Amino acid sequence: MFIPLHDRNTLKHIRMQYVTIALIVTNIAVWLVTGPIATEEFANAAVLGLGYIPALIFDYATLDPSLVIVPDQFTFVTYSFLHGDFMHLAMNMLFLWVFGDNVEDALGHFRFLVFYLLCAAAGALAHGLLDPASEAPLIGASGAISGVVAAYFLLHPKVRVWVLVLFRIPLPLPAAIPLAFWIGQQFFMLVVDSGSGVSWSAHVGGIVAGLLLVVILRRRGVPLFDRTIVTPRAVEHRAERTDEIDASATGTRKPPTPWGRPT
Repeated sequence: MFIPLHDRNTLKHIRMQYVTIALIVTNIAVWLVTGPIATEEFANAAVLGLGYIPALIFDYATLDPSLVIVPDQFTFVTYSFLHGDFMHLAMNMLFLWVFGDNVEDALGHFRFLVFYLLCAAAGALAHGLLDPASEAPLIGASGAISGVVAAYFLLHPKVRVWVLVLFRIPLPLPAAIPLAFWIGQQFFMLVVDSGSGVSWSAHVGGIVAGLLLVVILRRRGVPLFDRTIVTPRAVEHRAERTDEIDASATGTRKPPTPWGRPT
């Protein structure tokens, strides 16, 4: 088990991760309204009306009309903005804060929002397919966050990430190490821990969606696996630098053009 703390991965295409920040603020606001400052009756109604209930989607049950807030299909997304307690919220938002900005950078603001919501929906779908008759509401952003983690794993496996291992040991590790362990753990727990209160299937659904969608939705020219794309301008710049080094070694330099570049 690890907790992400910080990554040294600067933004390359956007100035600020507006969508990531907006998602975090929205999740916190919804938690406050449906949690600490809400009555128990209101909180329960919110979970039943906005949570994802497979039995409703697959027509095994119906919801009391007085509890309906949005159409059943909308709960594929609305469930992801509800959280059971502060730690549930805090862990999801920490993962989103550390990894979301660079995924948003690679996709762009709008496509990142689409990506996030589709990963949430994929997590709900996987959860429902595994137990379509379940009447227990699914809540939490874990499906969407799992997609973000999977995307970061494909985009930046070599980037150093500070993680807290075993809740007490801070270590800077290449992202591939903790993230591969985390992704593998979700699949393993899906097999061995089907009776717990954690929906490992939602995590796995989000992971699979994240791996596929980041390949499709990333900006043109954004590489996977931290590879560097060599552009014609980069080749030209490298040639210029080589000319300067050769000239320096022989004690001569080519005269600059009016634009200050050697010919």
